[in-house]
Amino acid sequence: MYVSSHQHRPARKAALTIAAMSLAITLSGCASGDDSEPGARESKAPTASATASATGSAGQAQDSRCGEKSTDPGAAITRSSDIDIDAPVEEVWAVHTDVEKWKEWQDAVLTIERLDSGTFSSTSRFRWTTPVPESDFAPADTLTITSSVQHVEPGRCVIWEGPAKGKAITIDKGTHLWVFTPTDKGTRVHTQESWDAPLLDSLQGADRDAVADMLGGGLDVWLQALKAEAEAPAN
Repeated sequence: MYVSSHQHRPARKAALTIAAMSLAITLSGCASGDDSEPGARESKAPTASATASATGSAGQAQDSRCGEKSTDPGAAITRSSDIDIDAPVEEVWAVHTDVEKWKEWQDAVLTIERLDSGTFSSTSRFRWTTPVPESDFAPADTLTITSSVQHVEPGRCVIWEGPAKGKAITIDKGTHLWVFTPTDKGTRVHTQESWDAPLLDSLQGADRDAVADMLGGGLDVWLQALKAEAEAPAN
């Protein structure tokens, strides 16, 4: 993805702005709910285990694919994570791909709409919004994300990509892969994501690690929320 920010900002501040924005992006659609609210359910999920913590080309945990498509192992930032869910793969898949209901179990999704109709497929598109909190380096913003499915194999895998646009920042491309595997106890979910941007390419050391850690943390939170929703008793 490409990130454009105000040109007058020093490079260091621009890098930190990306880090702050990246945290909000990775958490969008990921939060599992406020346990302080009446009736909020307590997730049975253990912390999802990140399978890759390196960045750059070495950050790809495995060459998982959906059809012939995958995330970019040479991208500036890549992360992956896995979790075991005590529910049949059909149920986990149904929860994950019913994108119009994301708001019901992902607090950071403000709005979401399908841009196509019918069965979730390799031509499906959906648009959603998520807030970006104010930071020392950027004002509060709302990102509009348009996700386009690149390939889908029902019950097994899906990969989508797309831009995120706000007033202060624009992300041209991020790629997100999900793989679902039946197990003796339910379903193992593997997810991996890559981000491309010239400015991300320029990050070094602690700055790059900070952005990668934020991406990895967001993947973990999304998986935990998915687990909680899929394992919740039917009403």
